[in-house]
Amino acid sequence: MSNHPLSHSDLLELRRWNTPTIYNGWESVTRQERLNVVMSNGDVHDYVPQIGPMVGYAVTVEYICSDAKIKEENPDCYMKLYEYLASVPGPKVIIAKDLDAPNCVGSIFGEVTANAYHALGCVGAITNGYVRDVDEGSYAGFKMMASRLGVGHAYSCPIRFGTEVEIFGAKVRPGMLIHADKYGFIAIPPEDTEHLLEGVRFMDSNECQTTIPAGRDTVGLTTDEVVEQLRRANAQFAENAAVFRRRLLNG
Repeated sequence: MSNHPLSHSDLLELRRWNTPTIYNGWESVTRQERLNVVMSNGDVHDYVPQIGPMVGYAVTVEYICSDAKIKEENPDCYMKLYEYLASVPGPKVIIAKDLDAPNCVGSIFGEVTANAYHALGCVGAITNGYVRDVDEGSYAGFKMMASRLGVGHAYSCPIRFGTEVEIFGAKVRPGMLIHADKYGFIAIPPEDTEHLLEGVRFMDSNECQTTIPAGRDTVGLTTDEVVEQLRRANAQFAENAAVFRRRLLNG
């Protein structure tokens, strides 16, 4: 059984927002310096955008596709990966480091593996390598995000599981909460997830009640009046956020 603080219903609700909104919520509840956020800083592409955001807990793998000898010495490498994935409660997002990158020659993500990963509770994958068969993978409900698309698998071989991996400038540990979509991904440590949904709800509502209408309800106003309206709205937004944060962190 999972000991994660978020329920399945919580995760479903988190999927209703995009990843920048999840960042806003994280910022409102974390005790960390906001520049310490673990998020993608590289050129990651969402090749299955029609699925929408994906949410799950990180499982990690390092793989290589360029070494025939390693593949020969590890004929059961995929079965070992499947066993690792099966041992971890879901939903899961595979964070996969291609050790050949940026000179990628193969992939561990295609139609066959997408179905296998999905069957083992994985909702998608993020890799600094390339992915293939993305349309077929989407039929299984498996999201793929990567540096690019590619064709072959070469001597694809998963070799290490459950380690901290760094991809797209983010150091991701197993068990971190992953939220990802076309904007990239954020990886949230367990200590910041307990009140995350509350923070996301609050920050989204705070915007809708202050800064967003201030920028839209401008008919008949002069530019000076618009600027003043925006000033008041931003001040109210900041005050609301400060009150929420004090209550949450001091409560």
